[in-house]
Amino acid sequence: MLRYAARRIALMVPTLLGVALLTFFMLRVVPGDIVEVKLRSDGAQVTQEMIDSERARLGLDRPLVVQFGDWMRGLVTLDLGTSMWTGRPVAQEIGIRLGLTMQVAFMAAVIAVLIAVPLGTISALWRDTWLDYAVRIFTMAGLAVPSFWLGMLVILGLLSVFHWSPPVTYTPFWRSPLENISQLIWPALAVGYRYAAVVARMVRSSVIEVMREDYIRTARAKGVFERLVVARHAMRNAMLPAITVVGLEFAFLIGGLVVTEQVFNLNGIGRLFVEAVSRSDFVLVQALVMLLAVVFVTMNLLIDMLYGVLDPRVRHG
Repeated sequence: MLRYAARRIALMVPTLLGVALLTFFMLRVVPGDIVEVKLRSDGAQVTQEMIDSERARLGLDRPLVVQFGDWMRGLVTLDLGTSMWTGRPVAQEIGIRLGLTMQVAFMAAVIAVLIAVPLGTISALWRDTWLDYAVRIFTMAGLAVPSFWLGMLVILGLLSVFHWSPPVTYTPFWRSPLENISQLIWPALAVGYRYAAVVARMVRSSVIEVMREDYIRTARAKGVFERLVVARHAMRNAMLPAITVVGLEFAFLIGGLVVTEQVFNLNGIGRLFVEAVSRSDFVLVQALVMLLAVVFVTMNLLIDMLYGVLDPRVRHG
Protein backbone atom coordinates (compact mmCIF):
# COMPACT_ATOMS: atom_id res chain seq x y z
CA MET A 1 0.00 0.00 0.00
CA LEU A 2 2.82 2.41 0.87
CA ARG A 3 4.59 1.56 -2.38
CA TYR A 4 1.41 2.28 -4.31
CA ALA A 5 0.98 5.61 -2.49
CA ALA A 6 4.58 6.59 -3.24
CA ARG A 7 4.12 5.73 -6.91
CA ARG A 8 0.93 7.81 -7.11
CA ILE A 9 2.63 10.76 -5.43
CA ALA A 10 5.52 10.51 -7.91
CA LEU A 11 3.03 10.66 -10.80
CA MET A 12 1.69 13.95 -9.43
CA VAL A 13 4.94 15.73 -10.28
CA PRO A 14 4.79 15.44 -14.12
CA THR A 15 1.07 16.20 -14.00
CA LEU A 16 1.61 19.46 -12.13
CA LEU A 17 4.58 20.30 -14.32
CA GLY A 18 2.44 19.86 -17.43
CA VAL A 19 -0.28 22.07 -15.95
CA ALA A 20 2.28 24.76 -15.12
CA LEU A 21 3.77 24.65 -18.61
CA LEU A 22 0.42 24.87 -20.41
CA THR A 23 -0.92 27.56 -18.10
CA PHE A 24 2.11 29.81 -18.41
CA PHE A 25 2.44 29.78 -22.19
CA MET A 26 -1.30 29.76 -22.98
CA LEU A 27 -1.81 32.89 -20.89
CA ARG A 28 0.81 34.65 -22.98
CA VAL A 29 -1.12 33.85 -26.14
CA VAL A 30 -4.38 35.39 -24.86
CA PRO A 31 -4.89 38.98 -26.13
CA GLY A 32 -4.58 41.75 -23.56
CA ASP A 33 -1.80 43.52 -21.71
CA ILE A 34 -1.94 43.84 -17.92
CA VAL A 35 0.12 47.04 -18.07
CA GLU A 36 -2.23 48.83 -20.48
CA VAL A 37 -5.32 47.60 -18.62
CA LYS A 38 -3.89 48.80 -15.30
CA LEU A 39 -2.60 52.21 -16.43
CA ARG A 40 -5.49 53.09 -18.73
CA SER A 41 -8.34 51.65 -16.65
CA ASP A 42 -9.60 55.10 -15.61
CA GLY A 43 -9.16 56.68 -19.05
CA ALA A 44 -5.80 58.29 -18.27
CA GLN A 45 -3.45 59.24 -21.06
CA VAL A 46 -0.31 57.13 -20.76
CA THR A 47 2.77 57.38 -22.92
CA GLN A 48 4.53 54.40 -24.45
CA GLU A 49 7.61 55.15 -22.32
CA MET A 50 5.54 54.73 -19.14
CA ILE A 51 4.13 51.44 -20.43
CA ASP A 52 7.60 50.15 -21.30
CA SER A 53 8.90 51.20 -17.89
CA GLU A 54 6.11 49.39 -16.08
CA ARG A 55 6.60 46.26 -18.20
CA ALA A 56 10.29 46.31 -17.28
CA ARG A 57 9.42 46.69 -13.59
CA LEU A 58 7.10 43.69 -13.75
CA GLY A 59 9.66 41.66 -15.71
CA LEU A 60 7.43 41.27 -18.76
CA ASP A 61 10.15 42.48 -21.13
CA ARG A 62 12.34 39.43 -20.45
CA PRO A 63 12.24 36.27 -22.63
CA LEU A 64 9.40 33.88 -21.84
CA VAL A 65 11.79 31.06 -20.99
CA VAL A 66 13.45 33.23 -18.33
CA GLN A 67 10.07 34.26 -16.91
CA PHE A 68 8.95 30.62 -16.77
CA GLY A 69 12.17 29.57 -15.03
CA ASP A 70 11.77 32.28 -12.40
CA TRP A 71 8.14 31.27 -11.81
CA MET A 72 9.01 27.59 -11.45
CA ARG A 73 11.77 28.40 -8.95
CA GLY A 74 9.22 30.37 -6.99
CA LEU A 75 6.77 27.46 -7.01
CA VAL A 76 9.42 25.10 -5.67
CA THR A 77 10.10 27.48 -2.78
CA LEU A 78 6.36 28.20 -2.32
CA ASP A 79 6.87 31.80 -3.49
CA LEU A 80 3.85 32.50 -5.69
CA GLY A 81 5.03 35.97 -6.65
CA THR A 82 3.35 39.36 -6.48
CA SER A 83 0.03 40.31 -8.03
CA MET A 84 0.49 42.51 -11.08
CA TRP A 85 -2.70 44.43 -10.29
CA THR A 86 -2.70 44.98 -6.53
CA GLY A 87 1.02 44.70 -5.84
CA ARG A 88 0.40 42.41 -2.86
CA PRO A 89 1.82 38.89 -2.52
CA VAL A 90 -0.27 36.30 -4.34
CA ALA A 91 -0.14 33.99 -1.31
CA GLN A 92 -1.79 36.75 0.74
CA GLU A 93 -4.48 37.36 -1.90
CA ILE A 94 -5.34 33.65 -1.97
CA GLY A 95 -4.94 33.07 1.78
CA ILE A 96 -7.57 35.61 2.84
CA ARG A 97 -10.14 33.96 0.56
CA LEU A 98 -9.22 30.27 0.65
CA GLY A 99 -10.67 29.61 4.10
CA LEU A 100 -14.10 30.89 3.11
CA THR A 101 -14.25 28.83 -0.09
CA MET A 102 -12.95 25.70 1.63
CA GLN A 103 -15.55 26.01 4.38
CA VAL A 104 -18.43 26.43 1.91
CA ALA A 105 -17.18 23.47 -0.14
CA PHE A 106 -16.76 21.29 2.96
CA MET A 107 -20.22 22.20 4.31
CA ALA A 108 -21.77 21.52 0.89
CA ALA A 109 -20.01 18.14 0.73
CA VAL A 110 -21.26 17.14 4.19
CA ILE A 111 -24.81 18.22 3.34
CA ALA A 112 -24.66 16.36 0.04
CA VAL A 113 -23.43 13.11 1.60
CA LEU A 114 -25.97 13.22 4.43
CA ILE A 115 -28.78 13.69 1.90
CA ALA A 116 -27.55 11.62 -1.04
CA VAL A 117 -26.53 8.35 0.58
CA PRO A 118 -29.87 7.63 2.33
CA LEU A 119 -31.95 8.84 -0.62
CA GLY A 120 -29.91 6.94 -3.20
CA THR A 121 -30.07 3.75 -1.13
CA ILE A 122 -33.81 4.04 -0.54
CA SER A 123 -34.41 4.70 -4.22
CA ALA A 124 -32.42 1.59 -5.19
CA LEU A 125 -33.91 -0.77 -2.59
CA TRP A 126 -37.48 0.31 -3.33
CA ARG A 127 -37.00 0.55 -7.06
CA ASP A 128 -40.02 1.52 -9.21
CA THR A 129 -42.12 2.44 -6.17
CA TRP A 130 -43.46 5.85 -5.25
CA LEU A 131 -40.38 6.39 -3.04
CA ASP A 132 -38.12 5.76 -6.01
CA TYR A 133 -40.10 8.15 -8.20
CA ALA A 134 -40.06 10.84 -5.50
CA VAL A 135 -36.30 10.58 -5.08
CA ARG A 136 -35.74 10.65 -8.83
CA ILE A 137 -37.86 13.79 -9.16
CA PHE A 138 -35.91 15.37 -6.30
CA THR A 139 -32.57 14.57 -7.91
CA MET A 140 -33.61 15.64 -11.41
CA ALA A 141 -34.75 18.97 -9.99
CA GLY A 142 -31.38 19.33 -8.29
CA LEU A 143 -29.57 18.78 -11.58
CA ALA A 144 -31.87 21.14 -13.48
CA VAL A 145 -31.93 24.07 -11.04
CA PRO A 146 -28.80 26.27 -11.14
CA SER A 147 -27.21 26.81 -7.75
CA PHE A 148 -27.10 30.59 -8.08
CA TRP A 149 -30.82 30.75 -8.95
CA LEU A 150 -31.65 28.56 -5.98
CA GLY A 151 -29.49 30.86 -3.88
CA MET A 152 -31.53 33.87 -4.98
CA LEU A 153 -34.73 32.00 -4.09
CA VAL A 154 -33.29 31.22 -0.66
CA ILE A 155 -32.51 34.88 -0.02
CA LEU A 156 -35.93 36.00 -1.24
CA GLY A 157 -37.61 33.33 0.89
CA LEU A 158 -35.73 34.42 4.01
CA LEU A 159 -36.67 38.03 3.38
CA SER A 160 -40.33 37.28 2.64
CA VAL A 161 -41.01 34.78 5.41
CA PHE A 162 -38.62 35.72 8.22
CA HIS A 163 -37.80 39.33 7.24
CA TRP A 164 -34.14 38.47 7.63
CA SER A 165 -31.21 38.11 5.27
CA PRO A 166 -27.81 36.45 5.76
CA PRO A 167 -24.98 38.70 7.05
CA VAL A 168 -23.10 40.52 4.31
CA THR A 169 -19.74 40.83 6.08
CA TYR A 170 -17.77 37.60 6.39
CA THR A 171 -16.99 36.56 9.96
CA PRO A 172 -14.35 33.85 10.57
CA PHE A 173 -15.55 30.78 12.42
CA TRP A 174 -13.13 31.20 15.32
CA ARG A 175 -14.34 34.76 15.91
CA SER A 176 -18.08 34.05 15.97
CA PRO A 177 -19.26 30.54 15.02
CA LEU A 178 -22.93 31.55 15.03
CA GLU A 179 -22.50 34.48 12.64
CA ASN A 180 -20.20 32.41 10.44
CA ILE A 181 -22.66 29.52 10.12
CA SER A 182 -25.64 31.84 9.66
CA GLN A 183 -23.91 33.35 6.63
CA LEU A 184 -22.35 30.30 4.96
CA ILE A 185 -25.03 27.68 5.56
CA TRP A 186 -27.24 29.15 2.84
CA PRO A 187 -24.73 29.05 -0.05
CA ALA A 188 -23.69 25.60 1.19
CA LEU A 189 -27.32 24.45 0.98
CA ALA A 190 -27.78 25.99 -2.47
CA VAL A 191 -24.64 24.29 -3.81
CA GLY A 192 -25.14 21.12 -1.77
CA TYR A 193 -28.55 20.47 -3.37
CA ARG A 194 -27.05 19.95 -6.81
CA TYR A 195 -24.11 18.14 -5.24
CA ALA A 196 -26.52 15.78 -3.46
CA ALA A 197 -28.48 15.16 -6.66
CA VAL A 198 -25.37 14.00 -8.51
CA VAL A 199 -24.20 11.75 -5.68
CA ALA A 200 -27.69 10.31 -5.02
CA ARG A 201 -28.09 9.21 -8.62
CA MET A 202 -24.66 7.59 -8.54
CA VAL A 203 -25.48 5.80 -5.26
CA ARG A 204 -28.77 4.55 -6.70
CA SER A 205 -27.13 3.14 -9.82
CA SER A 206 -24.31 1.55 -7.82
CA VAL A 207 -26.63 -0.11 -5.28
CA ILE A 208 -28.88 -1.49 -8.02
CA GLU A 209 -25.87 -2.95 -9.81
CA VAL A 210 -24.34 -4.41 -6.65
CA MET A 211 -27.60 -6.01 -5.48
CA ARG A 212 -27.55 -8.15 -8.64
CA GLU A 213 -24.13 -9.64 -7.90
CA ASP A 214 -23.60 -13.31 -7.07
CA TYR A 215 -22.17 -12.69 -3.61
CA ILE A 216 -25.37 -10.88 -2.60
CA ARG A 217 -27.38 -13.87 -3.76
CA THR A 218 -25.04 -16.16 -1.83
CA ALA A 219 -25.35 -14.14 1.37
CA ARG A 220 -29.12 -14.30 1.13
CA ALA A 221 -28.99 -18.07 0.50
CA LYS A 222 -26.95 -18.47 3.69
CA GLY A 223 -29.77 -16.86 5.65
CA VAL A 224 -28.08 -13.54 6.39
CA PHE A 225 -30.56 -10.86 7.41
CA GLU A 226 -31.43 -8.46 4.60
CA ARG A 227 -30.27 -5.49 6.64
CA LEU A 228 -26.82 -7.05 7.06
CA VAL A 229 -26.69 -7.96 3.38
CA VAL A 230 -27.25 -4.34 2.45
CA ALA A 231 -25.04 -2.80 5.14
CA ARG A 232 -22.05 -5.15 5.08
CA HIS A 233 -21.97 -6.51 1.54
CA ALA A 234 -23.79 -4.11 -0.78
CA MET A 235 -23.09 -0.62 0.56
CA ARG A 236 -19.34 -1.05 0.94
CA ASN A 237 -18.93 -1.86 -2.74
CA ALA A 238 -21.63 0.51 -3.91
CA MET A 239 -19.86 3.44 -2.24
CA LEU A 240 -16.75 3.18 -4.42
CA PRO A 241 -18.14 5.07 -7.46
CA ALA A 242 -19.92 7.52 -5.17
CA ILE A 243 -16.65 8.34 -3.40
CA THR A 244 -15.14 9.32 -6.75
CA VAL A 245 -18.01 11.68 -7.48
CA VAL A 246 -17.86 13.21 -3.99
CA GLY A 247 -14.13 13.85 -4.27
CA LEU A 248 -14.20 15.34 -7.76
CA GLU A 249 -17.23 17.52 -7.00
CA PHE A 250 -15.50 18.83 -3.88
CA ALA A 251 -12.41 19.74 -5.90
CA PHE A 252 -14.61 21.43 -8.50
CA LEU A 253 -16.29 23.57 -5.83
CA ILE A 254 -12.98 25.15 -4.82
CA GLY A 255 -12.94 27.19 -8.02
CA GLY A 256 -16.46 26.67 -9.33
CA LEU A 257 -18.49 28.83 -6.94
CA VAL A 258 -18.14 31.94 -9.07
CA VAL A 259 -21.80 32.95 -9.54
CA THR A 260 -22.91 31.60 -6.16
CA GLU A 261 -20.29 33.74 -4.44
CA GLN A 262 -21.59 36.76 -6.34
CA VAL A 263 -25.18 36.08 -5.23
CA PHE A 264 -24.26 35.74 -1.54
CA ASN A 265 -21.59 38.48 -1.70
CA LEU A 266 -18.78 36.10 -0.75
CA ASN A 267 -15.22 37.12 -1.54
CA GLY A 268 -13.90 33.65 -2.30
CA ILE A 269 -11.53 31.94 -4.71
CA GLY A 270 -14.06 31.82 -7.57
CA ARG A 271 -14.64 35.55 -7.43
CA LEU A 272 -10.89 36.19 -7.24
CA PHE A 273 -10.41 33.99 -10.32
CA VAL A 274 -12.84 36.08 -12.36
CA GLU A 275 -11.23 39.33 -11.25
CA ALA A 276 -7.75 38.04 -12.07
CA VAL A 277 -8.79 36.94 -15.58
CA SER A 278 -10.64 40.19 -16.31
CA ARG A 279 -7.56 42.20 -15.30
CA SER A 280 -5.10 39.92 -17.16
CA ASP A 281 -3.18 39.39 -13.93
CA PHE A 282 -1.03 36.52 -15.20
CA VAL A 283 0.76 35.85 -11.93
CA LEU A 284 -2.46 35.53 -9.95
CA VAL A 285 -4.18 33.41 -12.61
CA GLN A 286 -1.20 31.05 -12.76
CA ALA A 287 -1.21 30.63 -8.99
CA LEU A 288 -4.95 29.95 -8.89
CA VAL A 289 -4.73 27.38 -11.69
CA MET A 290 -1.90 25.61 -9.88
CA LEU A 291 -3.93 25.68 -6.65
CA LEU A 292 -6.86 23.98 -8.36
CA ALA A 293 -4.52 21.47 -10.01
CA VAL A 294 -3.01 20.59 -6.63
CA VAL A 295 -6.49 20.20 -5.12
CA PHE A 296 -7.59 17.88 -7.95
CA VAL A 297 -4.53 15.64 -7.88
CA THR A 298 -4.64 15.51 -4.08
CA MET A 299 -8.31 14.51 -4.10
CA ASN A 300 -7.55 11.84 -6.70
CA LEU A 301 -4.78 10.51 -4.45
CA LEU A 302 -7.06 10.43 -1.40
CA ILE A 303 -9.79 8.68 -3.41
CA ASP A 304 -7.34 6.03 -4.58
CA MET A 305 -6.14 5.48 -1.01
CA LEU A 306 -9.73 5.19 0.20
CA TYR A 307 -10.41 2.64 -2.52
CA GLY A 308 -7.65 0.53 -1.04
CA VAL A 309 -9.24 0.75 2.40
CA LEU A 310 -12.73 -0.20 1.23
CA ASP A 311 -11.87 -2.76 -1.45
CA PRO A 312 -9.45 -5.57 -0.48
CA ARG A 313 -8.88 -6.36 -4.17
CA VAL A 314 -7.31 -2.97 -4.69
CA ARG A 315 -5.29 -3.21 -1.49
CA HIS A 316 -3.83 -6.63 -2.24
CA GLY A 317 -3.31 -5.83 -5.91
